[in-house]
Amino acid sequence: MLTRPAPSPCPAKASLKRRPPLSVEQSLAMEALFAVLANDTRLRLLQEITRCDEVCTSELAERLDMKPQAVSNQLQRLQDKGIVGSRRSGNNVFYRILDHCVVVLLERGLCLIEESAKRAGR
Repeated sequence: MLTRPAPSPCPAKASLKRRPPLSVEQSLAMEALFAVLANDTRLRLLQEITRCDEVCTSELAERLDMKPQAVSNQLQRLQDKGIVGSRRSGNNVFYRILDHCVVVLLERGLCLIEESAKRAGR
């Protein structure tokens, strides 16, 4: 099995407070990114890929109780945005996270919903 290096950590950037106002281009790019991420299946796929480091389509389909073709279709959208990458080995296609910033974003999203639930007393 070919070992791949772990995705590099999200590079340090200036805090949001210290950045200039978003340009129209930046806000449109973020809107497009969030539109791709605003899908429960794709979020579950990203979390499962993160847990496994690298995983094939059929394993993802089994773990998420989905058809492999449905998984492939969703993974293609993530690949088009450069969030995941793939490699073929025989009949299998293996996926991995390319941009660790998405992992940080998902972790922050989970933090937001967990803290929100605490504040709501759930």
